[in-house]
Amino acid sequence: MTGASGTAGPLGEGPVVVVGGGVVGLCTAYYLAAAGLPVEVVERRGLGSGASRGNAGWVCLSHSTPVPAPGVVRYALRSLGQPDSPLYLRPLPDPAFVRWLWRFWRSSTPAAFRRGYAAIAELNRDTFDLFDGLREDGVATTLTRPGMVHAFLSPAEARHHLAIQRQMADGRYPMPDDVTIGPEAHLLDDALSPGVRAAYLVEGEGVVDPEAFAQGLGEALADAGVKVHENAEVTGFRSSAGRIAALRTTQGEIPCAAVVVAAGMRSPHLLRSLGQPLPLQAGKGYSFSVELDRAPRHTLYFGERRAVASPIGGTTRIGGTMELSGNNNRLDWRRIVAVALASRHYLGRWFDDPDDLVGLIRDPWVGGRPFLPDGLPVIDRVPGHHNAFAATGHGMLGVTLGPATGHQLAEYIRTGRRPEALAPFRFDRLSR
Repeated sequence: MTGASGTAGPLGEGPVVVVGGGVVGLCTAYYLAAAGLPVEVVERRGLGSGASRGNAGWVCLSHSTPVPAPGVVRYALRSLGQPDSPLYLRPLPDPAFVRWLWRFWRSSTPAAFRRGYAAIAELNRDTFDLFDGLREDGVATTLTRPGMVHAFLSPAEARHHLAIQRQMADGRYPMPDDVTIGPEAHLLDDALSPGVRAAYLVEGEGVVDPEAFAQGLGEALADAGVKVHENAEVTGFRSSAGRIAALRTTQGEIPCAAVVVAAGMRSPHLLRSLGQPLPLQAGKGYSFSVELDRAPRHTLYFGERRAVASPIGGTTRIGGTMELSGNNNRLDWRRIVAVALASRHYLGRWFDDPDDLVGLIRDPWVGGRPFLPDGLPVIDRVPGHHNAFAATGHGMLGVTLGPATGHQLAEYIRTGRRPEALAPFRFDRLSR
């Protein structure tokens, strides 16, 4: 990446300030700097400390889908009163939460799902090429592409899942022709137990250490002369005539030529101050790391239990659940136990009693993944502000879509012309 040249392009004088030091924000800053724009990053904690830190690190095409899907609402309703369910809904006496659920339900039709999937697939088209470009430019992406094994306890469930994925893929990425069943299924990965009775491998799917990837992006930005303000919280904006002139932060005011809000679950608060409400809810996910006698070589998807495992940093990260319980980061230990118990169906009895988990697992984590009710992110100019943009709501796809989002949004900011791939992620779709 070439260093920031100091030229301001069509935006005027000053840097483009990116609010948010997760993968999406850092990728946006990277591509803006690579285009020669002066850039600064503001992060209220440390780089990669939010939802980018504890996720499964997947870089994948076969699971890049909107969460609202046919049948998902019925599945969520069955979870009421069951905190060990993979999808857990805890109703809140909050009108905004109820409205969000209603809009989520309206987005769960087959037609809406197909439109959302096609939009994500188009944005995802160059994902692996972009990761290759980052690596060639010296960014420590940590990306490997071991492929993803989908493991099932039931051959019928495996065949059903493969048929749906093949239909969605529609030739965009390679899918296997059939499922491996019987005793041979668990041999697709040494970590799988004989209880796995059906499995298939999607070749080429990738995994990164998400925290290390964020740090690698931060180091590349520093090398390019990009100033990063850590432990600095944005408290507001100074603007006039539809243009933001500066950000107000806990470390002082930062003048800007433009601003990008990529702050995950903090984004609605900031956008509200710009007169743009955003119906974002936290889809809480849980993970932990563990040393297994037989560590997986691939990323693993546990079909019936909707849990995952990834080889990250010499350990195995196990994660799962989608908890809709409001915008908070409270760690419910029962959910950690539920993920561990779910994994045991596929990895064998790597622990005997839930009480043993305290001594076995490391880094228990909960993160609020930002979800809009239609399951798609917003990547667009903020209405009413010529030089304000937003990139948030990526849900579980922040790592996968980070480079594509940053690359396309940087082009939009630099030229003033919205790339065609960003059309489905406009703000105005949310007001229809």
